[in-house]
Amino acid sequence: MVVDAQLGQFGDLLFGSALAVYVLAMILHAVEHGLLRRPAPAEEARVPVTAGAGPGADGGTPATPHDADAPRTPRSRAERFGRMGVSLTVLGAGLHLAMLVVRGLAAQRVPWGNMYEFTAAISLVAVGAWLVVLRRRPELRRLGVFVLLPVIVLMFLAGTVLYTQTAPVVPALRSYWLTIHVSAAVIASGILLLAGVTSCLYLLRAAHEANPARLAWTARLPGADVLDRVAYRATALAFPIWTFAVITGAIWAEAAWGRYWGWDPKETAAFVAWVVYACYLHARSTAGWRGRRAAVLNVVGFAVMVFNLFFVNLVVTGLHSYAGVG
Repeated sequence: MVVDAQLGQFGDLLFGSALAVYVLAMILHAVEHGLLRRPAPAEEARVPVTAGAGPGADGGTPATPHDADAPRTPRSRAERFGRMGVSLTVLGAGLHLAMLVVRGLAAQRVPWGNMYEFTAAISLVAVGAWLVVLRRRPELRRLGVFVLLPVIVLMFLAGTVLYTQTAPVVPALRSYWLTIHVSAAVIASGILLLAGVTSCLYLLRAAHEANPARLAWTARLPGADVLDRVAYRATALAFPIWTFAVITGAIWAEAAWGRYWGWDPKETAAFVAWVVYACYLHARSTAGWRGRRAAVLNVVGFAVMVFNLFFVNLVVTGLHSYAGVG
């Protein structure tokens, strides 16, 4: 298999560019957060008024020509910075996606054959999931600084500690299961990153709502109930994908090593994460376990995923060690 080293270097340049753009976007979101003077309501009923709509079409008064021609309310400074942050995030995601495509073309394989690529792919999924949330709930834009921070940390670690030059994967990974199993793990991990960050923010926001004298800066965040719903829906979406990743991993293990399950450190950590998230979803759907206790479970699940990503891959010796990682 021939590797295009020059194309691989171009991919690394795209990676660095995406990281730089994300940092700028985070700074703009931080400025937006700092400019906010009062907390936004937990839920905002934003019903668009369409000119020419019939009475009752949108649950309100029909629009008039005068309403349609009325000037829009000027955007606040905070909103302008926030919108610029979102625009840069979209640009960074485009560069990020291009990096993975170029890396795959250079190596002539799927671009998640080592920890550098795997971490970059997880970060891209997390950013993509965040942009989808923003598309549906623009008022959550004020969370941007907190979502981008762990993404930037992951990408910085990927580009320094975990960096691996473009190369073919080891023979054990030359299987179509690399596409199926690892793709599912990447997608689930990226969405669960968003869910974990949101649950952390929920705990901080709930602590402020219980005692307004504590953590005053969290008053600028959306209400705790909104954060709780975002975390729950993200986890509910990612959990079946993670389940699929665990199952296909067992099938691949049988094809590669002759057994479906051997309690390898990676397998054990993946299963522990699955159990924690299963408990969270069960707890969240049970009235007595909504709120803080369920959010703590989600944060524990997120911590297990981070432990699985770094400690198990880099410190513990097992059959799942990635090529090019010490």
